[in-house]
Amino acid sequence: MLEQSSHPRSVRAKESVLCATKELLDEGGLGAATVDAISARSGVSKATIYKHWPCRTAIAAEAFGRRMADAIPLPDEGTAIADLTEQVRRVSKFYAGPNGKIFAQLLAASVTDEAAAPYFREFFLDTRRANVAELWNRALARGEVNSAVSAGTATDLLFGPLIFRLMTGHAPLAEQEAEAIATAALHGLLKANSAEDY
Repeated sequence: MLEQSSHPRSVRAKESVLCATKELLDEGGLGAATVDAISARSGVSKATIYKHWPCRTAIAAEAFGRRMADAIPLPDEGTAIADLTEQVRRVSKFYAGPNGKIFAQLLAASVTDEAAAPYFREFFLDTRRANVAELWNRALARGEVNSAVSAGTATDLLFGPLIFRLMTGHAPLAEQEAEAIATAALHGLLKANSAEDY
């Protein structure tokens, strides 16, 4: 996968490429982030780019993953219901804006581009799922959620509907809708006595 190097020149080149890619994604989506355009914008040669990434979608996946991580900090509201509902609300808002279209393009491209798919999973999907797992484990430690349910299953139940809505457009990604999704999912995830205890 991505060649790791601590050499200052290599680090600078990588950062320049990712910065240029984020700018191009903002300007025209995935279609604008061609390797030629990234090279021209970043000042990094195409040969150097291809030493680190196999294709433009892989670069875009890493750049976009960083953007979402920066845009959606983990909440710490004190309870499982509050934390998970707020996280669903934040992710829904992110997808409802211009970034949602870029995410949809990346997801579609990663389905058909075998070289890009591992980058999408590593730099976007794995990071997002690890963040939700942190919230889930925090709730487990407080005894608020069902320990028989894995963090991965909880993530799919809470955030899968947002991606489905984004990709199909059958329902809005509005705040009220995000809260409704979280509420419906959490009623099946929380322990039966949690409402009485908390």
